[in-house]
Amino acid sequence: MSEPQRTGGLQQSSGPCRAGGSGAAARVLVLRALGLGDLLAGVPALRALRRAFPAHELVLAAPAALAPLAEASGAVDRLLPASAPGRAVPRRLDWSGPPPDVAVDLHGNGPPSHRLLLGLRPRRLLAFAHPDMPELEGPEWRAEEHERDRWCRLLESYGIPADPGDLLLPRPRVPSPAPGAVVVHPGAMAPSRCWPVERYAAVARVLRERGQRVVATGGPGEDDLVAAVARRAGLPDTDVFAGGLPLPVLSALVAEARAVVSGDTGIAHLAVAHATPSVTLFGPVPPSRWGPPAHPRHRALWHGGPDGDPHGRRPDPGLLRITTGEVLEALDALPAPAPCAVHAC
Repeated sequence: MSEPQRTGGLQQSSGPCRAGGSGAAARVLVLRALGLGDLLAGVPALRALRRAFPAHELVLAAPAALAPLAEASGAVDRLLPASAPGRAVPRRLDWSGPPPDVAVDLHGNGPPSHRLLLGLRPRRLLAFAHPDMPELEGPEWRAEEHERDRWCRLLESYGIPADPGDLLLPRPRVPSPAPGAVVVHPGAMAPSRCWPVERYAAVARVLRERGQRVVATGGPGEDDLVAAVARRAGLPDTDVFAGGLPLPVLSALVAEARAVVSGDTGIAHLAVAHATPSVTLFGPVPPSRWGPPAHPRHRALWHGGPDGDPHGRRPDPGLLRITTGEVLEALDALPAPAPCAVHAC
């Protein structure tokens, strides 16, 4: 796995995108206006683009809150804030100046995302083919493909070598608020991917009885979930991080954790990026599409069955088949995290 080469500070822009204020520069615009896990799954593709266009300014259109991880990737020069509710395509991009030399659609299979980028009149668009846009020649979209593999294959089809395993991030510069703890994260974007609170709490209680420190985390809007786990597990207030930690702090917490236990959500991808042991509970989407790479430090629990609704309002039946005993067994089987496991300590 190659190490990121660019370490300068990331700039954010909501206006003209010019390199160093020196006038128009050759630029690559990459659209991936999605969430935390999506950005991390796209890191191998971003690094491939960085290598393919070393003299270009690489601009990433993504949510502003993800700027610290975009910088940590070592691939992005500038973040152009862009987002939309759910997984929708932004209505517009606040781009000015000359059109991008290359636009890359890492957002989806189109056509809305394709049209958004084509509206900027790029000299070249790299994107998947879509039947509604026969004028665009690109590779076919494969619905069952793993997310990391998908975007690397897109670039490979345009002659850009890409390594799906090039996904590790350097250690954060800020200290962890709970080094060596097991991180339990009960939330997810949709209830269908949320394992029951009482089961997370049962796992946390057993770990605490064994003498391990356990902390509970949650994103914005997940305070009730985190509070319920903490109450049932008897966690002290010092080990409860509700309301959404700042991303650099969350990244540090994960990077220095003993292990991360969560559903199929952003923090699981953060554990992969920091080579932190993890147990990820899957349902309704299988790990073959969003799971961690094959490695002893990562355990993906999945009971099979037909795909469910990843945006459903009730926990997926397959997810509910995972027991607390299975999670504890998976945790017991994890190797200890290696000190300085990633690129820098």
